[in-house]
Amino acid sequence: MMSNLDTIERMSHEQVRQRVAELGPWFHNIDLNGVRTAPEHFLGDYPAVKWRRFADRIPADLGGKSVLDIGCNAGFYSIEMKRRGAARVLGIDFDERYLAQARLATDVCGVDVEFRNLSVYDVGALGERFDIVLFLGVLYHLRHPLLALDLIHEHVAGDLLVLQSMQRGSEAIDPLQDDYDFWEADMFESSGFPRMHFVEHKYADDWTNWWIPNHACIEAMVRSAGFDILEHPEQEVFICRRGAPPYGAGSVYPARGDSR
Repeated sequence: MMSNLDTIERMSHEQVRQRVAELGPWFHNIDLNGVRTAPEHFLGDYPAVKWRRFADRIPADLGGKSVLDIGCNAGFYSIEMKRRGAARVLGIDFDERYLAQARLATDVCGVDVEFRNLSVYDVGALGERFDIVLFLGVLYHLRHPLLALDLIHEHVAGDLLVLQSMQRGSEAIDPLQDDYDFWEADMFESSGFPRMHFVEHKYADDWTNWWIPNHACIEAMVRSAGFDILEHPEQEVFICRRGAPPYGAGSVYPARGDSR
């Protein structure tokens, strides 16, 4: 019986181009045997231009490792992980068009990646942990971003978390105290205090841009969810390791323990 991969391998350049057009628009610009999926991307050759800035921080040999790509979109990063020899790569997204793009891209590129229709809030249903969790370009699209980080820590992160998020506001980071007096409020006026900017309607013509953190906020949220920041190789990228959550099981209400 002819497999889907066999069918794709027999597609001509024009057939691939036509299929790419049918599944458009694309956010990931991927080279599918000479057919670029998003050659006019407003960010340039994206996400390859972003990937090149932190690719050397991910092990070149992922043999025997498992990878979960949350919000995989058209599968660019899933493909890169498989090219590094990852034993298993699972990409999840809740958008069927993105998943169709990802399946086409991985088939044309000749890599074996599994895709499932799940959101980050559904990761507990996977019932397994992964050596590397990719969480790239997703956080600011979520109405409940800290819950997402808690769920990743609680259910799927086995070792490394690679996080990337759009940021706005100051890149300064103030030293934080463990506690503040009720009447102390000056820190809230500082540009280096952790802040999340809420977008009620749209930002960059995208209604899914809900919360946009400053740099201090990203670091604080990651720590709050129980991850230790190992490296910050690129302006928006953080390489983290799963540790102990400071407040126990953060995704279980009440988040900081029963106050009764």
